[in-house]
Amino acid sequence: MSTFVSADSLRDDIYHGNHQTVLASYWAPGEGGGYKRYESEHMPTALFCDPAYALAGIPSSDDGRNPLPEAHYLQDWFSRWGLEEGSRVVVYDEGRGLMAARAWWILRWAGLDDVQILDGGLKRWDELGYPIVGGPGNFAMSDGGAVKIGGLPVAEIDDVRDHIAGGGVLVDTRDSRRFEGRREILDLKAGHIPGAINIPVRELLNDDWTIRTREEIRERFARDGITSCENVVLYSGSGNHSALAIAAMEYAGLGCATHYVGGWSQWSADPTNPVQRGF
Repeated sequence: MSTFVSADSLRDDIYHGNHQTVLASYWAPGEGGGYKRYESEHMPTALFCDPAYALAGIPSSDDGRNPLPEAHYLQDWFSRWGLEEGSRVVVYDEGRGLMAARAWWILRWAGLDDVQILDGGLKRWDELGYPIVGGPGNFAMSDGGAVKIGGLPVAEIDDVRDHIAGGGVLVDTRDSRRFEGRREILDLKAGHIPGAINIPVRELLNDDWTIRTREEIRERFARDGITSCENVVLYSGSGNHSALAIAAMEYAGLGCATHYVGGWSQWSADPTNPVQRGF
């Protein structure tokens, strides 16, 4: 099973009545902004996934902007979506892949194995002329199964400190301006975790935000000496860009790297943590 699925392939699956749960992971500013976008336009059969409530816990300086959700809250969403062990799930967003990747990573972390990202999202689907519908959407066909936390490796902030001290590879997947500390509008400080290297997730994508080839992704990581996920931790601002980079690594056959979900938003909020700027 590939980490990414093409719009052509998913369209055929839907047309032929193959069973999969499609989740529209939509975020937009303002109360209920994501659901308004979903009501306006979504793929046929898609259910709504609210990234802010379904895929993250309560933000704080201690835990970061998008901390991991509590298992019992995520269980409520599993029930709404009818997800259970063995379910095939395809997640998508407006096209950049960040919210879809967040959904992919959280669902895999919560114990589901068969989860894919729609390559290019709704933008690619629309470009190919496939149908888009509006309204409240479909309802789940079952009550859902149990969330089983721990399906993917996670690093806490103390793990990251130990990882750095032990000579492990730490990858910052934000764009170079944020990594270097030249621009920061989301978090409390500008810069990056000392010792991290920068592999912006945008470099793993084509101009149209679809995923690059497996060979190109492997080549990009190899430029920084990374040929597998062993002893590698990825982070971003709060776990979205890094989720997409982890998905790209798995797609390219590099394995599924450990994820520091708290990311720069958590690290920079602690005044005792060192900050590095530039390269």
